[in-house]
Amino acid sequence: MIEYIKGELTELTPAMAVVECHGVGYGINVSLNTFSAIQGKQEVKLFIYEAIREDAHVLYGFATKQERELFLLLITVSGIGGNTARMILSALSPNELCNVISSGNDKLLKTVKGIGLKTAQRIIVELKDKIASTGITEAETVSSISASVNTEIYEEAVAALVMLGFAQAPTHKAVASILKADPDATVEQVIKLALKML
Repeated sequence: MIEYIKGELTELTPAMAVVECHGVGYGINVSLNTFSAIQGKQEVKLFIYEAIREDAHVLYGFATKQERELFLLLITVSGIGGNTARMILSALSPNELCNVISSGNDKLLKTVKGIGLKTAQRIIVELKDKIASTGITEAETVSSISASVNTEIYEEAVAALVMLGFAQAPTHKAVASILKADPDATVEQVIKLALKML
């Protein structure tokens, strides 16, 4: 069983990362959350889930153990395979997903491509109790962004980028990292920089 793969990031698309480790290039399926977490890095460490099927060995990679834990929980729900779980984790950050499940927000879960109302409700019913045991806190979004970040500019930039069609989770991360690096950036500067990152 592969626990993680650590090596040089040689190729990266929003859906796939190629990590070279001792001369072998591993093609690893990634979510948008992981894509934005490892973008621009040369060396990466991805926590792996290995799906072994009759016709293929598929690797799914995650930037954090929490994201992998949520992926493993999602694929225990009947009707949710690896690709659907990855789609859910691309649309929502681990914290957002925990919030959605613990608050029973099936409407938001249903907005994920390929998830109907029944599947959304099934995910919530089956995972509500299990989510509590993952220890993934709900408060990572705005509150963990240090007090030095201007929340007004942060919220305006995120709202603008979401209106442009970018997913919530990577947008939050990109804007937060820009404002951490340059707390005095204007909304326009933040949006311009975020467009290059997303």
